[in-house]
Formats: sequence, structure tokens, C-alpha cells
Amino acid sequence: MAASSSSQPFGSNPSSQPIETLLLAPSSFSHSPSQALCLHGDVFNEIWGRKGCFSFLQRELGLETVIGLYGETLEIPCNNGAIKAEDVLITKWKYDKGEGLTGDLLVKRNNLNVSISATDEYKGRVSMALNSSLLLSAAKLSDQRTFTCMVVSVADITEYPVNVVIYKTPAGLEISDRVEELEIGKPTKLGTCVAQDANPAANITWLKNNKPLVADGKGISIQTSVLVDPITGLSTTSSTLEYSAEKEDADAQFACSTQPTVGAELVSSSMTFTITYSTENIVLQVFAQDPLVEGDNVTLKCEADGNPPPTSFNFHLKGEMVKVENGDTYTITNASRDTTGEYKCSLIDNPALEASEHITVSYLDINLSLSGNIVKNASESLDLTVHTEASAEAKVSWTKDNVKLDKQPKFTKLTYSDSGHYECKVTMGLLTRKASFDLMVEGAPVITQLSKQRSEDGQHKVLICQAEGSPKPAVTWSINGTSPEESPFINGKITHKITVVPTANLTVTCSVANEFGTATRAINVSSLFEEVRMDKQGNDQTKLVVGVVVGLLVATVVIGLAYWVYMKKSKQGSWKTGEKENGSSEEEKKLEEKVEENSQKAEV
Repeated sequence: MAASSSSQPFGSNPSSQPIETLLLAPSSFSHSPSQALCLHGDVFNEIWGRKGCFSFLQRELGLETVIGLYGETLEIPCNNGAIKAEDVLITKWKYDKGEGLTGDLLVKRNNLNVSISATDEYKGRVSMALNSSLLLSAAKLSDQRTFTCMVVSVADITEYPVNVVIYKTPAGLEISDRVEELEIGKPTKLGTCVAQDANPAANITWLKNNKPLVADGKGISIQTSVLVDPITGLSTTSSTLEYSAEKEDADAQFACSTQPTVGAELVSSSMTFTITYSTENIVLQVFAQDPLVEGDNVTLKCEADGNPPPTSFNFHLKGEMVKVENGDTYTITNASRDTTGEYKCSLIDNPALEASEHITVSYLDINLSLSGNIVKNASESLDLTVHTEASAEAKVSWTKDNVKLDKQPKFTKLTYSDSGHYECKVTMGLLTRKASFDLMVEGAPVITQLSKQRSEDGQHKVLICQAEGSPKPAVTWSINGTSPEESPFINGKITHKITVVPTANLTVTCSVANEFGTATRAINVSSLFEEVRMDKQGNDQTKLVVGVVVGLLVATVVIGLAYWVYMKKSKQGSWKTGEKENGSSEEEKKLEEKVEENSQKAEV
């Protein structure tokens, strides 16, 4: 019953109800800001320790909200320490039953135990903490309402309403009705993501490679529904993804997630799909050594980008078609130059889709008109020709005894120096061919030079005989010598040296011989003693000649000086006597002839 808005005299109690009944009954409190409550004087004095009317305020504050987790114990605070514990006389908890009705839960009087008055759904679920908070066990969605803590203190009666909200996180996310494969360009239902028994209802997001998918009405469509359990009030959210796959989705990972109001994000296990699509491109690969030459093997491999990939192909081999089932390769063995050409492969179920490659078998042939050991006579001619056949431009080079030649050798008139090992090398890229022959030029030996020279110490004579011929000629001398020295026999040439000490002038011969003939040549060798004597005589004669020449030069100078004096005097005399200056030209001419004659003698 609501209290009157006007004060009544002390001792007036219209209701004639006990004070506790008035205080503890739900109707005892008005929602008016201020009211006066007059109780029976004896009873009021007994409770409050004083007489008169008591005025109290109900605080109209913004509702405090407490969040509880479904199935757990919820603690609802009372006054949050606004009233000191020693000032509290009575604490009472009640709840809003709806339609303007309230229900009692429990009462705690000062220095007395808690008295629980809860019935129905709260029976056995409520208790009070030491700080006067209401403890509500096994929270459920029906607990989402307003709970009010009423506190009677020595000075006031105050209400503290608290709004309760119950949250429940989904137990987990599961994807059901998932498909195994997707076809490119065809919208397909991937699966349904389900978040069961949540409050509030879960908001589901689909992920592709951890990135959110947004419905675009084209390749991505998402349908969401929420079902509420009529008994528990919990919501189950179902989200279905319809997706149009692309080739890039072959390894993509799909999942779904939700972010609960309380707690960490929930993510389902990821899933991948087999992406199927028809073959759009086909490639023919050629596996062979580089360069591919005659005798090698060539493997053709056909690859298609379809999924699942084709397993059988047609190979077109220069007009011939070979069908290969359950395989994608074909090998050509022992390739030849005739293998060169265009090759193709195609799909059996779609022959129009094909690929091609050109195969070139490199070849290089060399044909040399000479081979093996060639023996010819000196001064003969020898024809040499080279014929090459190659799949591309080739380069020809020659060597003789491993020494590179500037050009192909020509043998119009063979000499002994033409003997040797000849090799022709033809190169085309990385491909090389070689051909060779050995030429031996034979003939009777000839002595090309026979010479002599004095040794460095001047005590010996060194005789040198140089010869050509083939086979190697033997060298002999008509005189015995020491320190014989023979050069290597190269290109039909040989040099032989001996050292002698001739005591008299003599003629020495060098003879060379092989199976084809003999050659001999002589040289005069003077005695070393004779040469020494001749050297001395030569020195004396030289001195005599030098003296004569010097004397003649002096005489010439004297005669010239006398002639100059004479001419000068003659000119002076003619000037004095009045004669012509060239009056004595006859004498001058004779004198000049005399001077010239003496000058010639001096030169001799």
C-alpha cells in the first residue's frame, strides 16, 4: 500500500499494520521522489528509537547494468559501498516480474541471518554475499530483468535497481553440408556454418585465406538465418555460402568466424576444395640433349591445364598419329636428320586443342680426300679437297703437327718440309667433327749448306753440314772430328756438326745418304797456323799501306801550298810589270796536272 503524501500525527496508523509489514511489503515503497510515512508511535519508537513521522527518498538513478554468463553464478552489487555497513538496518532484494509486479527474494536484518523468501524459478538459486550483493546461481536468459536492492538505514530508505544481461558464447563453429569440389564459374554451395546456443545471436563471417568474404550478388552469396530455442531462449545462427570458384582457389582455405560480445573470436576449422575446370591450354615440351644430334633420343611431353588433368593424348609424328593412353610422353629413339620437323600433341576428346614444337636434329659430316698415311716423292703434287655437310653454317680450321694453319694447305710441289700430321676440324655451334692424315715426303737427300766457323776460343774449327731428305739421311765426313752434334730430324731437315783442329790446309767433304741416293759436297779448310801467319802479314801490310797513304797526303798538301805561293807571286809580278793575269796559264795547267797525278798516287 502506498504511503500518503501528507504527514499524519504521531500515533496515527490507518492501516493498523506492523511496521515491518509496511517496510518489507512490496507495496510499502512508492516511486514518488519524497513521501512521509507515519507509523504507530510505540512501534516506530521500538524500531527507530524515536517518535514521529519518517520521510525517505527513492533515488532515481540511471540503471546499472551487470553482465552475467549463461550457466554461471552471477553477482549483483548493492549500493556499491554508498552506505556504511554499520548504518544499515535492513537489506532487501526483489526483482521485476513484469506488468508492474515485483517479487521478493531475501531479507537481511541487522545482526540476523538472511531470510530467503524466493519462490518459483529463484527458489534455491539466490543468496547474499557479505557485501550485500545478490548471488544468483545457474544464470539463464530469463534472468535478464531488473533486480532491486532496498537498503533501510538510520537516516533513509534507498533503492538500487540493477539491470541484468545474460550472454552465452557459442560452443563452437562447425561447417556442415560441405562439398568436395568446385567447378570454375559455376556458383556452388560450399557449406553451412552453424553457431549453436548463443546469446545474443552470433554474427557469422566467412573467410577466404583469413580475409572476409562480402556478398556481391555475383560470385559470392551469403544467406543467414537465426533460430531461437523456445525453452532456453538461446539462438542458433546458420550461414550458408554460395561461391563461384576461380583457378586461383585451388589451394585457398575457407573458414567461418564470429566475434562474441564477451570472449575471444571463434574460428572454425579451415577447408579446401578441389577446383575442377576444363582444359583451356595445352603445351608440348621437348626433352633432348643440346645439341640434339643423330643417334640421340627425344622425349615429347604433352601437358594440359585442366583439372583433373587429361591422362591420354594423341601425338602427331610427321603425318603419323600415335595414341598414348594413361600417359603424357612419347620417346623417339635413335634420331636422325630425317627426324627434323614439326611435332604436335592434342586431346583425345578435343582434337582441335593442340600444341606443336619444331624439332631440329643437328648433323655435321666431313669428307676429306686424304686419309691415313700418305707417302709421296719430293717435287710431286698432291690434291687435297674437303667436303662438309651440315645443318647450319660450319667453320673449318687446319692444324699441322698441332700448330694452327692460316688456311687449307696446298701441295703443288711437295717439299720435305711438307711432311707431318694434318688435321681438319669442322665446328658448328657445340658440334665438332675432325678428319686427319699423315704425309710423308720421300726422296734422295741434298746438301743445302756446308759451312765452317772458328770456335769461340779460336782453337778449333766447327764444320756444319745441313741436308734435306727422307727417310732421314745418314751424315758422314771425310775427316775425323770431335764433339759430333746432330739436330732432330724435322720436316725432312737435319744439321750435323763436328769440331776439328786442322794442322794443314785441306779439303773436307760431307756426304749424306738414304735409300734413295747420296749427295756429297766439299769445303776448303785452312790450317790454324797458316791463318795465324797470314793474320800477322796482313797486319804488317796494313801498317805499310797506311804509312804510304799518310805520306802521299802530306806531299799533296805541300805541293798545293807551293802552288798557291807561286800563283800569288805570279799575280803580283804581272801586276807590277803590267802583264795580263793569265799570262802564265800554260804553266798553271801543268802544275795542276802534276798535283792531280800526285793525288791519284796517294789514293793508290
